[in-house]
Amino acid sequence: MRRRPGPFDWQQLSRRDALRISVAGGLSFLLPPLGVRAREERGTGRAKSLILLWMNGGQSQLESWDPHPGGPAGISTSLGTISTSIPGVEIAESYPQMAEQLHRVSVIRSLVSQETSHERGRHAVRTGHRQLRHVVHPTLGAILAHQLPTVEVALPPYLSLLGPPRSYEGGHLGHQYDAFKVHQPGGALKNVDAGVSSERLARRRKNLAVLTNSFRRGREAAAEVKTYERAVDRAQQLMDSRQLDVFRIDTESQATRAAYGSHEFGRGCLVARRLVERGVRVVEVSLNGWDSHVDNLTKQRGRAKVLDPAMSALIDDLAARDLLQSTVVLCVGEFGRTPTINKNEGRDHWPHAFSCLVGGGGIAGGRRIGATDPTGQSRAPSDPVSIPDLHATILATLGVEYGKRLQTPTGRRLAICTGSPVAQLLAE
Repeated sequence: MRRRPGPFDWQQLSRRDALRISVAGGLSFLLPPLGVRAREERGTGRAKSLILLWMNGGQSQLESWDPHPGGPAGISTSLGTISTSIPGVEIAESYPQMAEQLHRVSVIRSLVSQETSHERGRHAVRTGHRQLRHVVHPTLGAILAHQLPTVEVALPPYLSLLGPPRSYEGGHLGHQYDAFKVHQPGGALKNVDAGVSSERLARRRKNLAVLTNSFRRGREAAAEVKTYERAVDRAQQLMDSRQLDVFRIDTESQATRAAYGSHEFGRGCLVARRLVERGVRVVEVSLNGWDSHVDNLTKQRGRAKVLDPAMSALIDDLAARDLLQSTVVLCVGEFGRTPTINKNEGRDHWPHAFSCLVGGGGIAGGRRIGATDPTGQSRAPSDPVSIPDLHATILATLGVEYGKRLQTPTGRRLAICTGSPVAQLLAE
């Protein structure tokens, strides 16, 4: 069923804030020189991208991709199941639209993590490493921005839509690889236009150049100076870019906007499609509200009403535009939920065997990996897939040497990833 699109909010980012954050190294587009135009046709050899749909709080596998109806009391979901486009695979009935798209991705029902807290769980799944006291690992998105050649776009290579306002995705790679934040996707970035005449803007830039040259004298080799200058250049380049219309969805048809849904997550997914279409490397879209210690069924069902149309529209749209071949789509959270129901009708944290969807970009679709015990007596799933193995699969698919070691600022050499690709997910 198609829904009417609702009103969207305008992204709030002042030019002063942009430059201030840039000086601190917070903008993620301080990378090797970028072009000023996106490739209108990316072609068969186009660069690959990643869209991460982040289920913040821990989506229940039992009320989504790994239901066990009719099992022991307190373990099985009370939701019904629905057949999917993958023969023999059923998912929760709350996802009728994804059921039709499931053959385009694969279902992993045996993800395994060791972290039971939200913070450590997020770090493990987003970086592929356990949290350490003296090292902050870069996220998967930061690694991709760092390791892959920059395509010819003036837009940041790594964006986070609806994610936390402050976070350190760059890890030991530095703040220049943090994600560029967009908190209200669907509208234009507010205050990116200069707001003054071209003559006055030119005078301001000339005065800034004078101050920059004065500051540079005697400090030519200082890393802070180079970071500052790159930040200013990239901020000005973004302000001047004609590509900023990518954040606006009012140019999309009514039918397209309705398909994604009238909520901000749906608008974020539509913007994500527009961004990878322009050549952006990594886009994350967050959906909060999955932490269901109380009244699990109501919360999971409510979130499904948002996720189902948005994700199915995204996958269908990518396929229709010949972008799914070059775009990996991953839907995952920091862990799953316990097989047992607690006294508050909720499910607690469960990293021992949970689910995700992944496909596109060269990852095989239509496959089911692993299985969990429907009785709840065993924590261990069959054919377990570790988080590092999931990362290695995505990195290998996107052309990154996943075992490569990078040197941290303290001189340590750490592997990008400690896992190995899942052979069943590598497209034949």
